[in-house]
Amino acid sequence: MTNNKIYFIANWKMYGTLKSVQSLKTVIKLKKMQNYKNAKIIYCPPFTLLDQFYKKIKNTQIELGAQNCHFNFEFGPFTGAVNSKMIKNVGCKYVILGHSENRSSGESDKAINLKVKSCLKEKLKIILCIGETLKERRKNKTNHILKKQLINGLKNIKNKNNIIFAYEPVWSIGTGVVPKSQDLEKQVIQIKNFIKQKFRMKDPKVLYGGSVNPKNASILKQISSINGFLIGGASQNVNKFIDIVKKTIN
Repeated sequence: MTNNKIYFIANWKMYGTLKSVQSLKTVIKLKKMQNYKNAKIIYCPPFTLLDQFYKKIKNTQIELGAQNCHFNFEFGPFTGAVNSKMIKNVGCKYVILGHSENRSSGESDKAINLKVKSCLKEKLKIILCIGETLKERRKNKTNHILKKQLINGLKNIKNKNNIIFAYEPVWSIGTGVVPKSQDLEKQVIQIKNFIKQKFRMKDPKVLYGGSVNPKNASILKQISSINGFLIGGASQNVNKFIDIVKKTIN
């Protein structure tokens, strides 16, 4: 794993209550330690907790992100929706877009592309998720699917400096199954090379997501092409999350 900043993005999904905010104390304390200055910790809780999280971390080294947003840049009659202006207004610097759980619910590449444009307009940093299903993998369509998601998601976007990428094989999310190290290394390198060639990005950051936990963190950190992790289930448990950070950095 790179010696530069290592991303640890906590995607809490649809979990968490106001009481959950107290768990941040331990992570804030950890981030103050010299050993972990290279750990870039970003919390992405549900919309209902963004304001409380921001109040807790605004004077710390931890940053805040949202899990998604509406594609409409302006305010409008979209019941239940939240746009990039709103998440920026509560202190977010990041936003997760294109997560497979949203794609599987019908979110199209076109909608993701509009969301990327809206968030960049609001100067938010984007964590753009890409990944193939098990069926697509078995049919050897992985690279085709990933390229398609990247090309369509970044269509007509000139400045990509505020975009980082998260490779999350759909078949690995929440299953406990992680790709073999040599396969993951090869895949991330292919993704980076494609982004460099297609989009003229000099040093694209690619994270890995999918069943990252304290048990496999020590193995995953040995994959030099990975720039960090997008962590789901394990990030909701403060002890597991800290354990992942420690085992990756140390």
